[in-house]
Amino acid sequence: MSLTVNLYYTGQNGAARKFAEEMVSSGIVARIQSEPGNLKYDYFVPLADPETVLLIDSWEDQSALDLHHASEMMQELAALREKYDLHLRVERYRDDFKNNDHDERYLRR
Repeated sequence: MSLTVNLYYTGQNGAARKFAEEMVSSGIVARIQSEPGNLKYDYFVPLADPETVLLIDSWEDQSALDLHHASEMMQELAALREKYDLHLRVERYRDDFKNNDHDERYLRR
């Protein structure tokens, strides 16, 4: 059962976007994306709130996420979060990959 964690980073004066840009430019994002069990690690900016950046972070299972949380990269990430004085809100979702066919009729390919 896969796990998706939505993290909303919020700051002031563009800090959240600068954080995400530094995460990418420093190579941390690429390193996380190459970790075993990572399915997705991408940043987005909500149209209604330009001071927030949404991270969609998906993993094969909780064990893979636990290994990521125990990695040295988490210290680097925490230091950047402090540097930009960001606050977090978290949502967690599980997907068992069953019965996803019902969505197909709504998709345009």
